[in-house]
Amino acid sequence: MARAGMERWRDRLALVTGASGGIGASVARALVQQGLKVVGCARTVGNIEELAAECKSAGYPGTLIPYRCDLTNEEDILSMFSAIRSQHSGVDICINNAGLARPDSLLSGSTSGWKAMFDVNVLALSICTREAYQSMKERNVDDGHIININSMSGHRVTPQSVVHFYSATKYAVTALTEGLRQELREAQTHIRATCLKPEDVAEAVIYVLSSPPHVQIGDIQMRPTEQVT
Repeated sequence: MARAGMERWRDRLALVTGASGGIGASVARALVQQGLKVVGCARTVGNIEELAAECKSAGYPGTLIPYRCDLTNEEDILSMFSAIRSQHSGVDICINNAGLARPDSLLSGSTSGWKAMFDVNVLALSICTREAYQSMKERNVDDGHIININSMSGHRVTPQSVVHFYSATKYAVTALTEGLRQELREAQTHIRATCLKPEDVAEAVIYVLSSPPHVQIGDIQMRPTEQVT
């Protein structure tokens, strides 16, 4: 059922990273149900292709477009945005959902594990944010939205050594989202930035997007049993 306030997004394009399962797949499905074109990206797209077929057979008004992208590779990300620009004009909504957790503690963790988490949770999110903003700016889109899917680990440090570095990357997401809001304000744009935490993220995304353009929802925290995503 169409949500009030979502009409302005119909037929516009949303990018959802990490759309092959879990939260990303749920968000992609919810947006397609609301009539959006959704580019769902992941390193492997088999699950996204299956979800796209399910959405089509269900008769949802939107479309899910699978796209293979390795978010640890900046060239892959830039190529994806270039393809979106040439095939669909650009990104109106960017949902940075992809996240990586490795059990690498501060005292004995591997550098490769730390780097992998940093590359996905911080750098890829930042690159996608920058490219989405530039896509909106070059097309004079002033009502776009950038949504960062975070974790409660970005707001508290639990006494579990295997999540401490992961938590640091999620604290970075909290800081990056606030910094993004400040920079958007300085740029005098109405593009909005929001940080969401589990669990019913798909519903929260629709709620945030359906709010009036002049309303800024900066941060929503839902407090379930902690899940590392």
